[in-house]
Amino acid sequence: MIIKSMMVKALALVGVGTLALGASAQERLMLPGGNWGGMLAESDGGHVFGNPEAETRLIEFMSYTCSHCATFARTGEGAIKVAYVPTGRISYEIRHLIRDPVDLSAALLTHCGDANKFGGNHEAIMYRFDEWMEKAGKATQAQHSRWQFGSLPARLQAIASDLDFYEIMEGRGYSRVEIDRCLSDEAKAREMAEQSAADVQKYGLTGTPSFVLDGELLEATHDWPTLEKRLKDVF
Repeated sequence: MIIKSMMVKALALVGVGTLALGASAQERLMLPGGNWGGMLAESDGGHVFGNPEAETRLIEFMSYTCSHCATFARTGEGAIKVAYVPTGRISYEIRHLIRDPVDLSAALLTHCGDANKFGGNHEAIMYRFDEWMEKAGKATQAQHSRWQFGSLPARLQAIASDLDFYEIMEGRGYSRVEIDRCLSDEAKAREMAEQSAADVQKYGLTGTPSFVLDGELLEATHDWPTLEKRLKDVF
């Protein structure tokens, strides 16, 4: 999925004019399981599954409005978390490329609440991709107007309402007040857009999903079968 032109729109959406990187200390959270498969660390702009000090580092750059990303979420993510991450030799990081208002709305919701909820939030959004994306494709002109005009929180809340994001997140145990608070976090939205633009520039990303292995962009690698071959070369 081509992203460069979309990135300009995403930056404009939240009023970003620079590519400054946000900085935050890494927070490590041990999840149930007692091994590297249950370790989650929040990074600057993403979430790392597995050993944060692993000798091999895999990064996925994804977009919530990307159908190929949804396919990878159903095929590759589980395989990586089950077959590779528990060994402690490789970490797997998910990072966002924000392309449009729908993407931003979904990304903010996956970050809603404690960092250890990210994995479940991410899966909940991605596993219902076909349902809410179909609604997005059938959105009326009136809906599009609600998504494009008004304050940023109002636009994102309209998207969440029209695409059933509220229902998805309420199924995760969130209240509407909590959901609205996350969708109203303009500082976080700006941080995500800035980080996305910086990652595109740093790695030369042109589509999603894209993968970086130990700092090197894997060319022509945008699906699980292709990525799996590259991982088997390493392991």
